[in-house]
Amino acid sequence: MERSILGAIFGSLLGIGTLGGLALIGATPNPGPGKPEGNWRLLDPVIYENITIFPVVSSTGQDTSPFLTLDEGLSSGEVIVSEQGAAGLARTRDGRPVTVPQYNSGASVNQLVLINRSKRPLLLLAGELVSGGKQDRIIGKDRIVPVGSDPLPLDVFCVEHGRWTGASSQFGASKTIVHPSVREQAAVAQNQNEVWDAVRSGTLSKARTAGGAAGQPAAPPAPLSSVVIGDTIATAAPTQAYAKIYEGGRVGASVDSFVEELQRRFNRATLGLKGERVVGVVVAYGGDVAWSDIFASGELFEHYWSKLLRSYAVEALARPTYRETAAITDAREFLRNLNGREVVESEPGVYRWREITEGRLSLIELESVTPKAMTLHRLLLHRTS
Repeated sequence: MERSILGAIFGSLLGIGTLGGLALIGATPNPGPGKPEGNWRLLDPVIYENITIFPVVSSTGQDTSPFLTLDEGLSSGEVIVSEQGAAGLARTRDGRPVTVPQYNSGASVNQLVLINRSKRPLLLLAGELVSGGKQDRIIGKDRIVPVGSDPLPLDVFCVEHGRWTGASSQFGASKTIVHPSVREQAAVAQNQNEVWDAVRSGTLSKARTAGGAAGQPAAPPAPLSSVVIGDTIATAAPTQAYAKIYEGGRVGASVDSFVEELQRRFNRATLGLKGERVVGVVVAYGGDVAWSDIFASGELFEHYWSKLLRSYAVEALARPTYRETAAITDAREFLRNLNGREVVESEPGVYRWREITEGRLSLIELESVTPKAMTLHRLLLHRTS
């Protein structure tokens, strides 16, 4: 009864119908707990070393062109991200000056200020990195920033522990999204200390141990072990900046070669699709399905794909090198709707964010309200903590 009432309330607020207490987005009904949702199909897996990627394809897609992404907005100057308490001038891509007013008395580790000056609503994904200011940060939660909104206090997490100074209070596009172990701590755990721990250690996943219940052997060493990451911090990234640890030097070179081969295999596996587009992926490490990112359109997926792929590669290199392959039946579990505790946040007329927790699984969906109701991004993960 409670879910039925809630469904009717949200249906009324968002302008979407209800059927049996379940919200309808457009003409597609929510199939209910435990059932596949979305017009999705899994392709054969793309396998390399200890990672398996199942492309998610769909014969239908939404028009996501009305939305602006963070990289686009920062690069054009239409979006400004600044430390709190900052005032001064920023410039758009064509050199036009833009005044940045002062909003608060002082900078804060876990909050920045964002201005959307574009004519499109801005899409933000948890884990996207902005560089500059007093220290690099990542977006804390998926959300949409509407056109013409007031300066927005933006919740963030620090991924550069050892710096609190900078020549400019402004932030630029890094075209980076942090790898799943870090992203989980921001998007789900919402814990700054766990974010720092995941940056320093590479992964918070629990390695198997000899003599365990499953009788598995001890975990083989990870290419990006905590020792390797520690050496990189000591020699090349003394402020523990995420980008300097994972995108440069010895670690960056390892990730680059891994990504290149994985991308080649992915391109081959998705070549020649007829009437379908890749809209997302389900990702497994060894035999364990761990993560999925699915978008409302192929265009939106393509925008995020290069930095998502790199993030998955970093995670793979930081995890033990088990060579088992996950079953497609397990991957399909990451396409279903969960049944569990639900938390909903919304900005009326703009977006609705919800998280459903079922056991060790967490599902996060970001739904736009205008200019059209649609689920822009769907994340489902098996939590490591």
